Amino acid sequence: MTVNSRPAGPVMLGQNQYGKAENRVVKITRDGATHHIKDLNVSVSLSGDMEEVHYSGSNANVLPTDTTKNTVFAFAKEYGIESAEQFGIHLARHFVTSQEPIHRARIRIEEYAWERIETSDANSRFIGADEVKHSFVRKGQETRLTQITYDGSTWEVISGLKDLTVMNSTNSEFWGYVKDKYTTLQEAHDRILATSVAGRWRFNWIDDEQKMPNWEKSYEQVKKHMLHAFAETYSLSLQQTMFQMGSRIINNRSEIDEVRFSLPNKHHFLVDLQPFGLKNDNEVYFAADRPYGLIEATILRDGCEPRIPVDLTNL
Repeated sequence: MTVNSRPAGPVMLGQNQYGKAENRVVKITRDGATHHIKDLNVSVSLSGDMEEVHYSGSNANVLPTDTTKNTVFAFAKEYGIESAEQFGIHLARHFVTSQEPIHRARIRIEEYAWERIETSDANSRFIGADEVKHSFVRKGQETRLTQITYDGSTWEVISGLKDLTVMNSTNSEFWGYVKDKYTTLQEAHDRILATSVAGRWRFNWIDDEQKMPNWEKSYEQVKKHMLHAFAETYSLSLQQTMFQMGSRIINNRSEIDEVRFSLPNKHHFLVDLQPFGLKNDNEVYFAADRPYGLIEATILRDGCEPRIPVDLTNL
């Protein structure tokens, strides 16, 4: 069989990548009777000298996607999972440095949090309650995210979260907006403000000469500042609240240069109870899941360039 190089003509290969998506790995760390869980969904994407496999079908430069899957599980054992970011860094470094044709690795990780079940004071029939350190309940607040990209010299770490639903039941207004012949929305001077936060933040750690951030502490602190800003901002618009959330992160976390939010406005409309002879004094609402206003913005440290993609689905 003849191996052909790039075909003649007006057609050429553009950007390409391959890998194994959504490797679900759960790592149990057994510290005596006390157990710890890390629960990840890991997607690996590799790119480099891959023209020939597209032009001729030659797999000479192709590391099988099955191998990338096996590497994820082997690394969970070999390196453990200190954090999603650290695990992704180990994987990205391995693929780029161990395979000459691979010039760039991108690791995307979703992390699902668990917390320990608090047991009762009374002893179980089978296990003393004070000995139960291996039972967990899945946390449901949000899914933690990270994306690690490495090209052999430069790192890009973009972490974040999704599905963090928050609400202010007051201290929110919306009025003074543009009105035209299609406007029916009534001005609100006391409304519910609710959203499901999808956020990404980019670290300024880019090479191995820099001190690496404490990934776990950073995530906890970013989430804390984000929630505090949401709760403490008297909101005249969701845009204003969003900017305050990003500003609080930039001002308090020196390791982060850029934050991007995508916030769907989860509308709550006052129900008209007058037909029933009842007055609705901001008490009963209809929660509409769609259509929803979608508010998005990037908040940057002064002097920094935006690098988080505007369309978060294309991260």
